[in-house]
Amino acid sequence: MSMLETYIESMTFNRSRTLGLLDRAVELSPTALGWRPAEGRAHVAWQLMHVGVTEELFGTERLRSGATPRFADVWERFRGGSTVDDNVPTTDQIRELLHGSRELLLTTLRTFDDSQMNDIVFPERDWTLATVLQVLCWHEAHHHGQAHITLNMAETTLKNLS
Repeated sequence: MSMLETYIESMTFNRSRTLGLLDRAVELSPTALGWRPAEGRAHVAWQLMHVGVTEELFGTERLRSGATPRFADVWERFRGGSTVDDNVPTTDQIRELLHGSRELLLTTLRTFDDSQMNDIVFPERDWTLATVLQVLCWHEAHHHGQAHITLNMAETTLKNLS
């Protein structure tokens, strides 16, 4: 298996865990996706949408693929540095973004091969292809962790309210 395919396989595993977390939130409560630990802090839905938007950014403009983004209309709401709002996306919107942005990202990544692992592919940050792949794998796991702890706090809070 190529190094590129190894990273893609890791991303596939990470996504299965993220979708499992989304399923758990839906089972917990209709309000779980929008629950926030404090004013201005991100809710579970924001964390998951942020993962999808980031992948679309890499699949299009950051890796200069020329691919047409499908979700550019939500980039500003969910990209890094954005401010969380109370307009909580639906489960279907989250799933659609996670699926569509991943599909686009994989199409872009598969235009590369292992011989390019040390090539600078994201010059704004001086990142090689290997660094981009490492960051993408870490990024989803990082936000999954944030969403996971937020969901755990939501579960405790919602149980105490019942």
